[in-house]
Amino acid sequence: MDLKRVDPKLDPKRIVAEGYSRIAERYGAWANVTRVEERAKYTSLLLEKLPRGAAVLELGCGAGVPVTSRLVERLAVTGVDISERQIAFARRNVPTATFVQGDMTRLDFPPASFDAVAAFYSLIHVPRQEHAALLRHIATWLRPEGLFVATLWPQAVEDAFADDWHGAPMYWSGFDTETNTRLVTEAGLRLLSAQEETAEEFGEPITFLWVVAERPTDLRRSSL
Repeated sequence: MDLKRVDPKLDPKRIVAEGYSRIAERYGAWANVTRVEERAKYTSLLLEKLPRGAAVLELGCGAGVPVTSRLVERLAVTGVDISERQIAFARRNVPTATFVQGDMTRLDFPPASFDAVAAFYSLIHVPRQEHAALLRHIATWLRPEGLFVATLWPQAVEDAFADDWHGAPMYWSGFDTETNTRLVTEAGLRLLSAQEETAEEFGEPITFLWVVAERPTDLRRSSL
């Protein structure tokens, strides 16, 4: 896949929202057969660690499958996605979950609203200059000992853009592993694991960093 720097005149979030809406059906079919073991592994982690009925916030829920549909079997899920069309599919696919269409960096939840926050392959689409603030918000939304499970980049990706990703333009951004783990801990979360996971996409190995962290009982943030 040919990546380049995004045109500064373009809005990265609009690229992501419109891109995922345009490829909603195609991406949904692809996601069900790609990185299957990886998605299942971290979905199972949440199901195993959380008590029945626990409140989970899923950032970047897409069309609700395959992750939301599994979580909602025993957890109370609120899914958020920036794509209006993806949210429409999610409401149809998983009618027992709650869904919000919007920008995850502009969410406003009361403190200690959730027992877990999951972000599978979604923070990688958020401009990296917004990651630190978003992580601080996530730490606040979590209840004491609440879990944070997320996909990040293991290497720096600064405003990367593709003209054609599954049939639509797309945008990515992020930091390297060292910076990511530092930002997680500076947000006040206790890092439990940071594991690189590699799988084949488009005929080549692609690696993501999976972070698992928890909110301590006493939330204290490092100075940035």
